[in-house]
Amino acid sequence: MESVVTLSGGDAGELLTLQRAAYVTEAQAHDDVNLPPLTQSLDELVSELTRPDVLAFGLRDDARRLVAAVRVYLSPTEPHTAEVGRLVVAPDMQGRGRGSRLLELVEERLPERITGLQLFTGERSLGNLRLYSRFGYQETHRTPTPGGYALVHLAKRVRWRACRS
Repeated sequence: MESVVTLSGGDAGELLTLQRAAYVTEAQAHDDVNLPPLTQSLDELVSELTRPDVLAFGLRDDARRLVAAVRVYLSPTEPHTAEVGRLVVAPDMQGRGRGSRLLELVEERLPERITGLQLFTGERSLGNLRLYSRFGYQETHRTPTPGGYALVHLAKRVRWRACRS
């Protein structure tokens, strides 16, 4: 059984390795090796993980290997909105429900003030688009990139349940 862990600056090296491995297929699909998750430095990631407006958590397998992770960015200008980002699953663990589990965890662990979630993915990330659609995200707009593809921006409203802590 996998355990849910909160990630901190001390996890940055392992998280960066996972992030790079997971984004290789995105880079291939979009013919763009300069995706920010692939060019982010260790120092940048350590800094990001120590910010108070960033929530980061992941899944560790029985061997304590980090196999999936996600970050949530709380907006300083829109206090009721958060951005889901850098959802990554180890390539050898994809297709087994870990991405879905991370999206469930995002909603379970949000501060109560958050009523809307946003995220984006590349237009050629068909598996990601299907996953986000299943979780109620709807396309809001697209933005072109210098790489010749569009980023698909999606959003959803969060419905709070009385049992959510």
